[in-house]
Amino acid sequence: MDYAASFYIIAPELILTGAALVLLLFAAWMRDAAKLATVVAITALFGATFWTGHLLLDPSFEMGADAFGGLYRMDDFGSVAKLLIYLATIACLVLTPRYFERRGAYRAEYPVLLLLNAVGMGMMVSAVDLMTLYIGLELSSLSSYVLAAFLRDDTKSSEAGLKYFILGALASGIILYGMSLVYGFSGTTQYVGIRIAFADGLSTGALFGVVFVLAGLAFKIAAVPFHMWTPDVYEGAPTPVTAFFASAPKVAAVAMLVRMAIDAFGAQVEAWQQIVIFAAMASIVVGALGAIGQENLKRVLAYSSINNVGFILIGLATATPSGVSAVLVYLTIYVAMTIGAFAAVLMLRDRDGEQLETFTDIAGLSTVRPALAWGVLLLMFSLAGIPPLFGFWGKFVVFQAAVQADMIVLAAIGIAASVIGAFYYLKFVKVMFFDDPVREAETQSPVGHWVVLGICVLIVSPLGYLLTPWLGAVADSAAAALFTIV
Repeated sequence: MDYAASFYIIAPELILTGAALVLLLFAAWMRDAAKLATVVAITALFGATFWTGHLLLDPSFEMGADAFGGLYRMDDFGSVAKLLIYLATIACLVLTPRYFERRGAYRAEYPVLLLLNAVGMGMMVSAVDLMTLYIGLELSSLSSYVLAAFLRDDTKSSEAGLKYFILGALASGIILYGMSLVYGFSGTTQYVGIRIAFADGLSTGALFGVVFVLAGLAFKIAAVPFHMWTPDVYEGAPTPVTAFFASAPKVAAVAMLVRMAIDAFGAQVEAWQQIVIFAAMASIVVGALGAIGQENLKRVLAYSSINNVGFILIGLATATPSGVSAVLVYLTIYVAMTIGAFAAVLMLRDRDGEQLETFTDIAGLSTVRPALAWGVLLLMFSLAGIPPLFGFWGKFVVFQAAVQADMIVLAAIGIAASVIGAFYYLKFVKVMFFDDPVREAETQSPVGHWVVLGICVLIVSPLGYLLTPWLGAVADSAAAALFTIV
């Protein structure tokens, strides 16, 4: 085993781990180190992003490479997912300080937790062994539980953390039990070995193992019927944490599920395809209908997240390279839309600095903060998939992949549910532009918030279509990496 090559491949995780350990010492020995820790964490994430991009573009790694005897794989698919994860985490760190500083609760442990979470997510998307997968999953999950309850004096935050911990622990147990069955019936924990062992068919016990693993992973991506935690946790957790949960961990969980389904269980597509199709349709419908009666903005965005997971799963259900490519394209656009939406929510404050959390609170926003209102309008229209905004392209490539795979009914249901989901996205516009103001909104926001919002709005605008040739080529290359049998 060439340890030097292995450490070279996992350099992004090493950079983040080293930064997290150093910042942990700062947090223990220095007071008021939160701002410095945030700057260092963002710098480390940029470093990991740069190194991941270098690995992605390095021609010597065109076919990918394994580290530590096949426990970890560096390929285009994992690199693209990691780039999305790191960039989303950077955006969330930029949006965070103001929220906690007003409550006197911002501590250096927060960026440390995000760095450790990013390490776990990087391991998740690059794992090609069940043990590596579980270690990365738990590292990400444990830090997420603490983040959800970060406001220790806030009842809602503590409740969100407790709910997330209990249900997350249950999901981890389900995944671990499924892994034990898969290992028992395949005789190996490596994805390649599992694929070979299951090539001739699945026994009943092995099928149960596959189902349990997929059920546990469905919880992590908040797919129906394992979505019940999402609205409560999204509402109760601090808003910057909710923005993080809706973006980076979502990308990691989806990428982990895609790699598991295509790489480990790819020889028995029929065994999991129907499960994914059901989860996709149910998530689209529940996400579209569940948000209609909601008044809290974060709960609406929670159901929007569930709805978007359904569209992403349509791409996975095809089990084709074009479907996986569509998943990556959709994830890229989804991250921009979600980060932008939560950046806008964090900028919604009244004159006293209190968060505006309901539709009633943002009534008439266009008269006080027209630039912010128009930004929200573009983001909501993009989430609804209304052309010519870039969100339409994400849905289009997913439906195109489904039609090419002869899943026309699934695509039709997705299109119909998109129309239903447009209702609550349009509600944002109706309330902001046509209702009379109820609360006075503040007129100033930090520059960092405007930068993040501006970049996201620019991406989802029609100018985003300029990215389609590059984005499509990168997504195709990443998808092809999963379908290359070594």
